[in-house]
Amino acid sequence: MLELHGITAGYTPGHPVVRDAHLTLHPGEAVGLLGPSGCGKSTLARVAALLHRPDRGTLVLDGTTVTRWRHRAPRAQRTAVGVVFQQPRLSADPRLRLRDIIAEPLRATGRRDGLAGTTAALAERVGLGAGLLTRRPHEVSDGQLQRACLARALVLEPRWLVCDEMTAMLDASTTAALVGVVEEYRAETGAGLLAVGHDPVLLDRWCDRTVRWSEIAGS
Repeated sequence: MLELHGITAGYTPGHPVVRDAHLTLHPGEAVGLLGPSGCGKSTLARVAALLHRPDRGTLVLDGTTVTRWRHRAPRAQRTAVGVVFQQPRLSADPRLRLRDIIAEPLRATGRRDGLAGTTAALAERVGLGAGLLTRRPHEVSDGQLQRACLARALVLEPRWLVCDEMTAMLDASTTAALVGVVEEYRAETGAGLLAVGHDPVLLDRWCDRTVRWSEIAGS
């Protein structure tokens, strides 16, 4: 399971944006986290993805309590979670071509065998034509770049996915396509999903259950 117990977190000492949050995801389950902008749900998502150390509280991942974060976390924990952010242009290195963005986690973990084939297969899966893979972020649309970011999140075959407002900047057709890719991946692997958003219709259609921010966190 992915368990968040009593999480309090922020970016300035003494000024938490998340207070005493509790949330549990079971393997294979899709949970939507619904809340208004600025409530702290993206910060909680970063904690769940091992990208932000909370001030208080506990994250338990697959039965093991997380004690180190970001690059200091054990590789087995870091690679268990794939994450897609709301703004692809802030989460992708503008100097890299799309094929290298997708392959970043493989290189970072030393998995170079079959790198080109894996990258090409994932690009095709998310709907990126081969001609786009040599382009850099400024040469493609937001939707095309987000497809590459989703492929990057899937490349290490994570057991958990955190999608933080993944579709907020996308049109309806791209939204449907990327949600379809996530659901296909989950059906094949049994991965759990935390989908953060502010659109109740999308989350209700996408997820097994949707929880409101006010139900899991203190004010």
